[in-house]
Amino acid sequence: MGGDFAPANEVAGAVQALRESSNAFEVVLVGREHEIREHLQHQRADGLALSVVHAEEVIGMDDSPTAALKQKKNSSLAIGMTLHKEGKADGFASAGNTGAVLSAATLILGRVKGVSRPTIGAFFPSESGVCLVVDAGTNVDCRPQHLFEFAVMGSIYAKQIFKYENPKVGLLNVGEERVKGTEIVQEAYKLLEGSTLNFIGNVEGRDILKGKAQVVVCDGFVGNVVLKFGESVPTFLKSRLKQYASGNIFRSLLIALARGSLKNSLKDMDYEEFGGVPVLGVNGVTIIGHGKSTPKAIKNMIFKAVEVATSKLNTRIEEAMATSVSHAMKQTSPGEPSLTSASDYKR
Repeated sequence: MGGDFAPANEVAGAVQALRESSNAFEVVLVGREHEIREHLQHQRADGLALSVVHAEEVIGMDDSPTAALKQKKNSSLAIGMTLHKEGKADGFASAGNTGAVLSAATLILGRVKGVSRPTIGAFFPSESGVCLVVDAGTNVDCRPQHLFEFAVMGSIYAKQIFKYENPKVGLLNVGEERVKGTEIVQEAYKLLEGSTLNFIGNVEGRDILKGKAQVVVCDGFVGNVVLKFGESVPTFLKSRLKQYASGNIFRSLLIALARGSLKNSLKDMDYEEFGGVPVLGVNGVTIIGHGKSTPKAIKNMIFKAVEVATSKLNTRIEEAMATSVSHAMKQTSPGEPSLTSASDYKR
């Protein structure tokens, strides 16, 4: 029931996912049953692997995340995440309140051993493939250890999902020199430098689209600004092309002839293609999508959840956290920032 156009787009997207996959998995729709079934009738979903679990309450976009979870225990978000926790579903996807989804994933599913703060990553196209920027808005204030953990989790995700053999990890900064940036970023640099990751040093904003690194690490404040700016680029380019063609038949014809190529070239920058972003560091599979998600975006969000659920991602993250933290602690010199285990970390 989350999202600006729920449950219509969620139902339509689920139907599309099952039709395109030939019922390769089952989709459980959680929410107000009478509304969901009404939309299922419009979609002619007979024969598809769909089931409905009733949830009367809805957590809205304006609700306080943690308070809403406590007050609305019968919400589609709480019930759906609990189904996942109990093993009755292998993944959870939502286009609802991002903060509430993240809170529910952390509180209901719990954290992967060794992770002090779960995070979300965002996908960017680049000259050399896909780049994962992490954190994309979850943790605004970060310590060096958090940035280190984001790098470890992002690297594992890039290996398991993007199939990069040894993904390059870059630390987003205002310059390439190791002495640039805030004290926190400089300390994070030291931790990453002493790790087993394929750390290439600092990268700048322009390096994301250049593909200099497959994983770019930053705090959630910076990451969310980068994400929102990136999402505005396709719309801006379309507007500029429209202005360029306005009132000129020859220019209009040129753009019309190139429309197909232009559309394909911008395809990788369309959020609908990626569907949603994963929550990394929780004991389960959680995919968060845009509130404005279209049926196509919902469909790809479901595909992303299936992909992550079959990748054994969390097992790999837990193993990597244990190995990377142990190695980094051995490499840390006296007077330099040290890593603590998740059990020692105090929020």
